[in-house]
Amino acid sequence: MHNLSSLPVEVRPDRTLRVKIIDACGLACSFCHNEGTPVATDNMHRSADQFTDAPGRSGRVSIYLRTNGADFLPARIAADADFALALAAVRGALPTSEVHLTGGEPTLHPDLPGLIAIARRLGLTVGLTSNGEAGAAVLPAAAAAGLDRINLSVFGTTPEELAAVQGPRLASPKLAERKLAALDATIEAATAHGVKVSANIVIPGLGHVDRVLRIIERHGRAVVVRMLVSLEDGGESLDAMQAVVDHFGAVPVRRIITAGASDQRVRYRLPDGRTLYAKSIRPVRLPDTCADCRFNNDRDCQEGYYGVRLYRATDGPFMVGVCIQRMDLCMSLGEFVMSQRCREVAAFRDDETTRLARLHATTSQAVQDCP
Repeated sequence: MHNLSSLPVEVRPDRTLRVKIIDACGLACSFCHNEGTPVATDNMHRSADQFTDAPGRSGRVSIYLRTNGADFLPARIAADADFALALAAVRGALPTSEVHLTGGEPTLHPDLPGLIAIARRLGLTVGLTSNGEAGAAVLPAAAAAGLDRINLSVFGTTPEELAAVQGPRLASPKLAERKLAALDATIEAATAHGVKVSANIVIPGLGHVDRVLRIIERHGRAVVVRMLVSLEDGGESLDAMQAVVDHFGAVPVRRIITAGASDQRVRYRLPDGRTLYAKSIRPVRLPDTCADCRFNNDRDCQEGYYGVRLYRATDGPFMVGVCIQRMDLCMSLGEFVMSQRCREVAAFRDDETTRLARLHATTSQAVQDCP
C-alpha cells in the first residue's frame, strides 16, 4: 500500500453551491439520499409529520428522511428572475464561484439550459450530477448555455447489475438495458459538445469490486472515473477502493482536499496513463452548528459538513441547508443570508483554507486555489 501522507496536496477552498432543481427521477436507487428531502411524488398532500421514507409508487427512497427532520417538499426550480435573485443573494453572502445542479435527475428539468444560462450570466461555473437517462436529448442545448461538466452516476455495466440496486419497480433487466443505453448516449453527447465528463461509482464494499472493475474497463477510456465512498459503509468501502487501486497497480500522484467541506480525494495514475480518483469523507464539522448535534460522533455523522445546498419549498420560499442528515437546520434564504450560520460558514471556509495550506506546505506541496 502506498504512503499517501507523503503526496503533494492541493487545497481547494469550497466555493460551490449545490442546487436541487428537480425531484423527479427515473431510477429508484436503494442508497439514494435525495439531497435530504422527501420523495415529492410519494408525499404529496401529506403534512411534515406524515412524510414517509417507505417507497411509494415511485419506488424511490430518501435514506435519511426518518431521522433528519425534513419539513418541506422540494419544488421544481423555475428558470426565472426569482432563481437569479436567489443565486445573487447567496453569492453576495458567501463567496461562490460554482453552481452544481442536482436532483432528482437534473436532465429531466424542462428548462435545464435556462437555469444554466442564468448562472453563467452571474459569472458562475455550472456542473451537474446525473444518471444520464435524458442527457443525450438535453446536453447539446445545455452545453450551448454554458454547462462546464457533468458527473455521471454509474451503477453497472449490465442490466442485471443496474437492476440489483433498484427498487422493485425498476428491477427489470429490460428497463435497465434501456437506462444503460441512455447513459452511453449521454457520454457520447457530452464528449461531442465539449462538456467535461466524469463517472462516479459508489463502492459499498468488497463484494462490489468486480463490478467497479468492469465499469472502469468499459467507461474509463472515455471519461475520468471517480470512486466514491459509500456513506453507510465507510470502512469496508475504503477497503474496496484500495482493492481496485491494487488490482490496476495504480500510483497515487496527488491528494486534493476541499477546505471548508468534507470532500477529499486521491488522484491515481494507471499504468496506461489514465486517471482514477478515490473520493472519501473527512470528519469535518462546523464549529458552532455541529457542536451539539445528536449525530456528532464517529458512528452517526456520515457525510460531515459537505457544503451549502439551495432548495425551493413547494408553495414556499427558497431554502438553504447545510446538512442532509439535519434538514431541520434548513432556513429560508432571507433568514440564512442574515444569519450567524452564514457568517460561520464563510469564516470556516477561510480558516480551513489557511490552516490546511499551512499544514501541508510543511510536509508536501500545497496549492491554494483562491478565486
